[in-house]
Amino acid sequence: MSNATLYEQDFYAWAHRQAGLLRAGKLAEADIEHIATEIETMGKTEKRELVSRLTILLLHLLKWQFQPAFRGHSWRNSVRVQRISLESHIKDNPSLKSILPEAIAEAYRIARIEAENETGLAESGFPTPCPWSFTQMMTEDFWPESDPHPAP
Repeated sequence: MSNATLYEQDFYAWAHRQAGLLRAGKLAEADIEHIATEIETMGKTEKRELVSRLTILLLHLLKWQFQPAFRGHSWRNSVRVQRISLESHIKDNPSLKSILPEAIAEAYRIARIEAENETGLAESGFPTPCPWSFTQMMTEDFWPESDPHPAP
């Protein structure tokens, strides 16, 4: 079965075949185009993971700030877990630091929408752009203060 056919019909088998070819130094037999595509996809997956974890962190920081009456262990622990996970993810993928501003902006746009869904407060009542630096978000003892004028 050709590389292209195997790629289309049985990705798992294709991946193992390509790994074997690469390890054996048989580059001429390897499906270089699809290998390159898969490597690019892996990089995009790492960025999506960064944005996803930032979104959860930002969502809970927004809820923490704008709904102080509902603060509890669940929100606190979610923030703590996301901080640890983000730290680990960036340690494993240090080049992600270069896209942090873009990733934070994307994550914050999503977090505002999710915050509206989860709090019942208007999205327009949450600040734009993101009010916190990455350093603040990641600081263990950083907890945003209550907004004295929450959105309706």
